[in-house]
Amino acid sequence: MKFLDLAKVYIRSGSGGNGCVSFRREKYIEYGGPDGGDGGTGGTVWAETVDGLNTLIDFRYQQHFFADNGRPGMGNQRTGADGADIILKVPVGTEILDEDQETVIADMTELGQRVLLAKGGNGGWGNLHFKSSTNQAPRRSNPGLEGVERTLWLRLKLIADVGLLGLPNAGKSTFLAATSNARPKVADYPFTTLHPNLGVVGVDGAEFVVADIPGLIEGASEGRGLGDLFLGHVERCAALLHLVDGSSGTLLEDYQTIIGELEAYGGGLAEKPRITVLNKIDTLDEEERAFLKEELEAVVGGPVMLMSGVSQEGTEDVLRALRAQIDDNRLRIKQEKLAQEGEEETWHP
Repeated sequence: MKFLDLAKVYIRSGSGGNGCVSFRREKYIEYGGPDGGDGGTGGTVWAETVDGLNTLIDFRYQQHFFADNGRPGMGNQRTGADGADIILKVPVGTEILDEDQETVIADMTELGQRVLLAKGGNGGWGNLHFKSSTNQAPRRSNPGLEGVERTLWLRLKLIADVGLLGLPNAGKSTFLAATSNARPKVADYPFTTLHPNLGVVGVDGAEFVVADIPGLIEGASEGRGLGDLFLGHVERCAALLHLVDGSSGTLLEDYQTIIGELEAYGGGLAEKPRITVLNKIDTLDEEERAFLKEELEAVVGGPVMLMSGVSQEGTEDVLRALRAQIDDNRLRIKQEKLAQEGEEETWHP
Protein backbone atom coordinates (compact mmCIF):
# COMPACT_ATOMS: atom_id res chain seq x y z
CA MET A 1 0.00 0.00 0.00
CA LYS A 2 1.39 3.36 -1.04
CA PHE A 3 2.05 5.91 1.72
CA LEU A 4 0.33 9.27 1.32
CA ASP A 5 0.35 11.90 4.05
CA LEU A 6 -1.20 14.93 2.32
CA ALA A 7 -4.49 15.12 0.45
CA LYS A 8 -6.84 17.81 -0.81
CA VAL A 9 -10.57 17.18 -0.60
CA TYR A 10 -13.66 19.04 -1.69
CA ILE A 11 -16.75 18.66 0.50
CA ARG A 12 -20.30 19.94 0.37
CA SER A 13 -23.12 19.41 2.82
CA GLY A 14 -26.64 18.82 1.58
CA SER A 15 -29.13 21.64 1.10
CA GLY A 16 -32.39 21.58 3.01
CA GLY A 17 -35.60 20.66 1.22
CA ASN A 18 -38.17 23.33 0.39
CA GLY A 19 -41.36 23.68 2.37
CA CYS A 20 -44.65 22.78 0.68
CA VAL A 21 -47.77 24.89 0.05
CA SER A 22 -50.76 22.56 0.14
CA PHE A 23 -54.39 22.50 1.34
CA ARG A 24 -56.68 19.68 2.43
CA ARG A 25 -59.26 18.81 -0.18
CA GLU A 26 -61.17 15.79 1.23
CA LYS A 27 -64.69 15.46 -0.10
CA TYR A 28 -66.57 15.31 3.23
CA ILE A 29 -64.51 17.83 5.23
CA GLU A 30 -66.35 21.12 5.06
CA TYR A 31 -63.48 23.34 6.13
CA GLY A 32 -60.12 22.39 4.72
CA GLY A 33 -56.91 24.06 5.72
CA PRO A 34 -53.17 24.20 5.10
CA ASP A 35 -51.35 20.85 5.31
CA GLY A 36 -48.01 21.53 3.59
CA GLY A 37 -45.12 19.73 5.30
CA ASP A 38 -41.60 20.97 6.08
CA GLY A 39 -38.58 20.11 3.97
CA GLY A 40 -35.98 17.60 5.17
CA THR A 41 -32.57 18.56 6.58
CA GLY A 42 -29.58 18.22 4.27
CA GLY A 43 -26.86 15.69 4.97
CA THR A 44 -23.84 16.67 7.10
CA VAL A 45 -20.16 15.97 6.33
CA TRP A 46 -18.13 14.44 9.19
CA ALA A 47 -14.55 13.29 9.67
CA GLU A 48 -13.93 10.29 11.93
CA THR A 49 -10.77 8.45 12.96
CA VAL A 50 -10.89 4.69 12.47
CA ASP A 51 -8.57 1.81 13.27
CA GLY A 52 -6.53 0.02 10.61
CA LEU A 53 -5.52 3.08 8.57
CA ASN A 54 -2.04 4.59 8.48
CA THR A 55 -2.14 6.49 5.18
CA LEU A 56 -4.38 8.89 3.28
CA ILE A 57 -4.12 6.89 0.05
CA ASP A 58 -7.92 6.52 -0.18
CA PHE A 59 -8.20 10.25 -0.84
CA ARG A 60 -5.90 9.93 -3.83
CA TYR A 61 -8.69 8.28 -5.81
CA GLN A 62 -11.68 10.19 -4.45
CA GLN A 63 -11.47 13.87 -3.60
CA HIS A 64 -15.11 14.99 -3.82
CA PHE A 65 -17.55 14.22 -1.02
CA PHE A 66 -21.08 15.59 -1.42
CA ALA A 67 -23.82 14.82 1.10
CA ASP A 68 -27.40 14.28 -0.09
CA ASN A 69 -29.93 17.11 -0.17
CA GLY A 70 -33.05 17.01 1.97
CA ARG A 71 -36.28 16.11 0.20
CA PRO A 72 -39.02 18.77 -0.13
CA GLY A 73 -42.10 18.66 2.05
CA MET A 74 -45.38 17.32 0.68
CA GLY A 75 -49.08 17.65 1.29
CA ASN A 76 -50.96 15.82 4.03
CA GLN A 77 -48.48 17.20 6.55
CA ARG A 78 -45.65 15.02 5.24
CA THR A 79 -42.13 16.12 6.11
CA GLY A 80 -39.43 15.50 3.52
CA ALA A 81 -36.75 12.88 4.17
CA ASP A 82 -33.39 14.03 5.57
CA GLY A 83 -30.34 13.74 3.36
CA ALA A 84 -27.76 11.04 4.16
CA ASP A 85 -24.58 12.11 5.93
CA ILE A 86 -21.07 11.61 4.55
CA ILE A 87 -18.24 10.39 6.81
CA LEU A 88 -14.58 10.83 5.86
CA LYS A 89 -12.67 7.98 7.51
CA VAL A 90 -9.14 9.07 8.38
CA PRO A 91 -6.25 7.52 10.35
CA VAL A 92 -5.39 8.63 13.87
CA GLY A 93 -3.01 11.60 13.78
CA THR A 94 -4.70 13.42 10.89
CA GLU A 95 -4.80 17.21 10.91
CA ILE A 96 -7.62 18.92 9.04
CA LEU A 97 -6.54 22.25 7.59
CA ASP A 98 -8.45 25.02 5.86
CA GLU A 99 -7.78 25.87 2.23
CA ASP A 100 -4.88 28.16 3.22
CA GLN A 101 -3.06 25.09 4.68
CA GLU A 102 -2.33 27.08 7.85
CA THR A 103 -5.59 27.27 9.81
CA VAL A 104 -6.04 24.04 11.79
CA ILE A 105 -9.71 23.06 11.94
CA ALA A 106 -9.19 19.86 13.92
CA ASP A 107 -6.34 17.70 15.19
CA MET A 108 -7.62 14.14 15.37
CA THR A 109 -5.39 12.26 17.81
CA GLU A 110 -7.83 9.77 19.38
CA LEU A 111 -9.49 6.69 17.95
CA GLY A 112 -13.19 7.22 17.31
CA GLN A 113 -12.94 11.01 17.39
CA ARG A 114 -15.54 12.68 15.17
CA VAL A 115 -15.48 16.26 13.87
CA LEU A 116 -18.20 18.17 12.02
CA LEU A 117 -16.82 19.66 8.80
CA ALA A 118 -19.95 21.00 7.07
CA LYS A 119 -23.44 21.08 8.57
CA GLY A 120 -26.40 20.30 6.37
CA GLY A 121 -28.92 23.03 5.61
CA ASN A 122 -32.19 23.17 7.53
CA GLY A 123 -35.38 22.30 5.69
CA GLY A 124 -37.84 25.06 4.86
CA TRP A 125 -41.19 25.42 6.62
CA GLY A 126 -44.38 24.42 4.85
CA ASN A 127 -47.50 26.58 4.92
CA LEU A 128 -48.90 24.52 7.82
CA HIS A 129 -46.21 26.17 9.95
CA PHE A 130 -47.63 29.64 9.28
CA LYS A 131 -51.23 28.87 10.21
CA SER A 132 -52.67 31.17 12.88
CA SER A 133 -56.02 32.52 14.05
CA THR A 134 -55.61 35.56 11.83
CA ASN A 135 -54.08 33.76 8.87
CA GLN A 136 -55.99 30.52 8.41
CA ALA A 137 -55.01 29.94 4.78
CA PRO A 138 -51.35 30.94 4.42
CA ARG A 139 -49.95 30.58 0.95
CA ARG A 140 -46.29 30.93 1.81
CA SER A 141 -43.47 28.52 2.58
CA ASN A 142 -39.74 28.77 3.17
CA PRO A 143 -37.01 27.42 0.88
CA GLY A 144 -34.41 25.14 2.41
CA LEU A 145 -31.05 26.54 3.44
CA GLU A 146 -28.14 25.98 1.09
CA GLY A 147 -25.41 23.50 2.00
CA VAL A 148 -21.84 24.50 2.88
CA GLU A 149 -19.10 23.96 0.32
CA ARG A 150 -15.47 23.85 1.46
CA THR A 151 -12.01 22.90 0.25
CA LEU A 152 -9.90 21.23 2.92
CA TRP A 153 -6.45 19.68 3.30
CA LEU A 154 -5.82 16.48 5.23
CA ARG A 155 -2.32 16.08 6.63
CA LEU A 156 -1.23 12.94 8.43
CA LYS A 157 1.26 13.19 11.29
CA LEU A 158 2.26 9.77 12.53
CA ILE A 159 1.72 8.92 16.18
CA ALA A 160 5.19 7.82 17.35
CA ASP A 161 7.19 8.08 20.57
CA VAL A 162 10.65 8.60 19.06
CA GLY A 163 11.66 10.24 15.79
CA LEU A 164 14.87 9.50 13.89
CA LEU A 165 16.82 12.43 12.45
CA GLY A 166 19.92 12.61 10.32
CA LEU A 167 21.37 13.21 6.90
CA PRO A 168 20.74 10.67 4.13
CA ASN A 169 22.80 7.51 4.77
CA ALA A 170 23.25 8.29 8.47
CA GLY A 171 22.03 4.78 9.33
CA LYS A 172 18.45 5.52 10.41
CA SER A 173 16.84 2.66 8.50
CA THR A 174 19.59 0.27 9.59
CA PHE A 175 18.96 1.17 13.23
CA LEU A 176 15.20 0.63 12.82
CA ALA A 177 15.72 -2.73 11.13
CA ALA A 178 18.20 -3.84 13.81
CA THR A 179 15.99 -2.97 16.78
CA SER A 180 12.48 -3.82 15.50
CA ASN A 181 10.61 -6.11 13.15
CA ALA A 182 10.25 -3.31 10.60
CA ARG A 183 11.94 -3.95 7.29
CA PRO A 184 12.71 -0.58 5.71
CA LYS A 185 14.76 -0.42 2.55
CA VAL A 186 18.50 -0.28 3.33
CA ALA A 187 21.11 0.55 0.69
CA ASP A 188 24.44 2.35 0.33
CA TYR A 189 23.14 5.39 -1.53
CA PRO A 190 21.36 8.57 -0.32
CA PHE A 191 17.58 8.93 -0.06
CA THR A 192 16.94 5.22 0.27
CA THR A 193 13.96 6.09 2.47
CA LEU A 194 11.31 7.93 0.45
CA HIS A 195 8.44 7.76 2.93
CA PRO A 196 8.22 7.37 6.74
CA ASN A 197 8.49 3.96 8.36
CA LEU A 198 7.29 2.87 11.79
CA GLY A 199 8.78 0.19 14.03
CA VAL A 200 8.02 -1.04 17.53
CA VAL A 201 11.16 -1.52 19.63
CA GLY A 202 11.45 -3.10 23.05
CA VAL A 203 13.86 -2.71 25.95
CA ASP A 204 13.63 -3.75 29.61
CA GLY A 205 10.08 -5.00 29.21
CA ALA A 206 8.73 -1.81 27.64
CA GLU A 207 7.83 -1.09 24.03
CA PHE A 208 7.62 2.18 22.12
CA VAL A 209 7.16 3.29 18.52
CA VAL A 210 10.04 4.71 16.47
CA ALA A 211 9.46 6.72 13.27
CA ASP A 212 12.09 6.80 10.54
CA ILE A 213 11.71 9.71 8.11
CA PRO A 214 13.62 10.53 4.90
CA GLY A 215 16.96 12.22 5.43
CA LEU A 216 17.35 15.98 5.54
CA ILE A 217 19.95 17.98 3.65
CA GLU A 218 21.02 21.59 3.84
CA GLY A 219 18.30 23.77 2.38
CA ALA A 220 15.53 21.24 2.97
CA SER A 221 13.39 24.01 4.49
CA GLU A 222 13.62 25.74 1.09
CA GLY A 223 12.58 22.63 -0.82
CA ARG A 224 15.94 21.04 -1.60
CA GLY A 225 16.10 17.26 -1.66
CA LEU A 226 12.79 15.84 -0.41
CA GLY A 227 12.11 19.01 1.59
CA ASP A 228 11.28 19.13 5.28
CA LEU A 229 7.56 18.27 5.10
CA PHE A 230 8.32 14.86 6.61
CA LEU A 231 9.35 16.57 9.85
CA GLY A 232 5.64 16.81 10.61
CA HIS A 233 5.73 13.09 11.42
CA VAL A 234 8.05 13.66 14.39
CA GLU A 235 6.22 16.68 15.82
CA ARG A 236 4.23 14.44 18.19
CA CYS A 237 7.26 12.44 19.38
CA ALA A 238 8.37 12.57 23.00
CA ALA A 239 12.05 12.47 22.04
CA LEU A 240 14.29 12.71 18.99
CA LEU A 241 17.22 10.46 18.12
CA HIS A 242 19.82 12.34 16.07
CA LEU A 243 22.20 9.99 14.26
CA VAL A 244 25.51 11.41 13.04
CA ASP A 245 27.54 9.39 10.55
CA GLY A 246 30.89 8.63 12.18
CA SER A 247 32.43 7.68 8.84
CA SER A 248 31.71 11.13 7.39
CA GLY A 249 34.62 13.49 7.05
CA THR A 250 32.39 16.44 7.97
CA LEU A 251 30.40 15.12 10.94
CA LEU A 252 30.41 18.49 12.77
CA GLU A 253 28.95 20.23 9.73
CA ASP A 254 26.48 17.36 9.35
CA TYR A 255 25.26 17.89 12.90
CA GLN A 256 24.86 21.64 12.43
CA THR A 257 22.93 21.08 9.18
CA ILE A 258 20.22 19.05 10.93
CA ILE A 259 19.97 21.50 13.83
CA GLY A 260 19.62 24.38 11.38
CA GLU A 261 16.80 22.62 9.53
CA LEU A 262 14.98 21.88 12.80
CA GLU A 263 15.13 25.54 13.76
CA ALA A 264 14.00 26.63 10.30
CA TYR A 265 11.02 24.24 10.43
CA GLY A 266 9.82 25.50 13.81
CA GLY A 267 6.97 23.76 15.59
CA GLY A 268 9.06 23.37 18.73
CA LEU A 269 11.16 20.56 17.25
CA ALA A 270 14.46 22.20 18.16
CA GLU A 271 13.39 22.31 21.84
CA LYS A 272 12.34 18.66 22.09
CA PRO A 273 14.47 16.25 24.15
CA ARG A 274 17.17 15.04 21.80
CA ILE A 275 19.75 12.27 22.10
CA THR A 276 22.78 12.61 19.85
CA VAL A 277 24.48 9.40 18.73
CA LEU A 278 27.72 8.91 16.83
CA ASN A 279 26.75 6.07 14.49
CA LYS A 280 28.76 3.60 12.39
CA ILE A 281 31.49 3.22 15.01
CA ASP A 282 32.24 -0.24 13.56
CA THR A 283 34.28 1.64 10.94
CA LEU A 284 36.39 3.42 13.59
CA ASP A 285 39.11 2.28 15.92
CA GLU A 286 39.21 3.18 19.63
CA GLU A 287 41.36 6.27 19.16
CA GLU A 288 39.13 7.66 16.40
CA ARG A 289 36.00 6.99 18.46
CA ALA A 290 37.34 8.90 21.45
CA PHE A 291 38.56 11.82 19.32
CA LEU A 292 35.33 12.21 17.30
CA LYS A 293 33.15 11.84 20.38
CA GLU A 294 35.08 14.58 22.18
CA GLU A 295 34.80 16.90 19.17
CA LEU A 296 31.08 16.29 18.75
CA GLU A 297 30.35 16.75 22.46
CA ALA A 298 32.02 20.15 22.32
CA VAL A 299 29.60 21.22 19.58
CA VAL A 300 26.51 19.55 21.08
CA GLY A 301 27.20 20.90 24.54
CA GLY A 302 26.22 17.61 26.14
CA PRO A 303 26.89 13.86 26.10
CA VAL A 304 27.16 11.90 22.87
CA MET A 305 26.52 8.15 22.69
CA LEU A 306 28.32 5.64 20.49
CA MET A 307 26.49 3.07 18.38
CA SER A 308 26.67 0.85 15.35
CA GLY A 309 23.43 -0.28 13.74
CA VAL A 310 25.22 -2.94 11.68
CA SER A 311 27.05 -4.66 14.54
CA GLN A 312 24.35 -3.58 17.06
CA GLU A 313 27.07 -2.32 19.38
CA GLY A 314 25.60 0.20 21.82
CA THR A 315 22.01 -0.12 20.53
CA GLU A 316 20.70 -1.36 23.90
CA ASP A 317 22.18 1.65 25.68
CA VAL A 318 20.60 3.99 23.14
CA LEU A 319 17.20 2.34 23.57
CA ARG A 320 17.44 2.66 27.36
CA ALA A 321 18.30 6.35 27.01
CA LEU A 322 15.28 6.85 24.77
CA ARG A 323 13.02 4.97 27.17
CA ALA A 324 14.04 7.34 29.96
CA GLN A 325 12.78 10.29 27.89
CA ILE A 326 9.30 8.80 27.35
CA ASP A 327 6.52 9.12 29.90
CA ASP A 328 5.26 5.85 31.32
CA ASN A 329 1.73 6.49 30.04
CA ARG A 330 3.07 6.42 26.46
CA LEU A 331 4.96 3.16 26.89
CA ARG A 332 3.44 -0.22 26.14
CA ILE A 333 4.47 -2.56 28.91
CA LYS A 334 4.81 -6.17 27.83
CA GLN A 335 2.18 -8.50 29.21
CA GLU A 336 4.81 -10.98 30.47
CA LYS A 337 6.20 -8.34 32.81
CA LEU A 338 2.75 -7.50 34.12
CA ALA A 339 2.10 -11.18 34.84
CA GLN A 340 5.39 -11.54 36.71
CA GLU A 341 4.54 -8.55 38.90
CA GLY A 342 1.13 -10.07 39.69
CA GLU A 343 -0.89 -7.23 38.18
CA GLU A 344 -4.26 -8.09 36.73
CA GLU A 345 -4.63 -7.47 33.06
CA THR A 346 -7.40 -4.98 32.28
CA TRP A 347 -10.05 -6.47 30.05
CA HIS A 348 -10.99 -4.57 26.93
CA PRO A 349 -12.71 -5.63 23.72
